[in-house]
Amino acid sequence: MSALKKAKGFKKSRPGLYLSIGTSLFGAVGVVKQMQLARREDDRLQLLDAIVSGAAILTSVAILVREVRRMDIDDVLADD
Repeated sequence: MSALKKAKGFKKSRPGLYLSIGTSLFGAVGVVKQMQLARREDDRLQLLDAIVSGAAILTSVAILVREVRRMDIDDVLADD
C-alpha cells in the first residue's frame, strides 16, 4: 500500500477523526485570541470575522463527532 493511500485511509479512521477534532479545537484558541483583540480595539468587523470563524469551527467539530458516533454504531452492528 502506498503512503498516499495510507494517508487517505487515516483520515477516515478513528485516530484520524480524533486528530481532526483536536486540530479544530486548537484553531478555536486562535479565534478566541482574535475575539479578545477585536474587543480591546473595539473593531466590530474583526469581531464579526472571529464569530463566523468560531461558528465554522463548531460546525466542523460537530460533523466529526457525528462521524465518530457513526463508527461506534457500525462497530456494535459488526459484532453481531
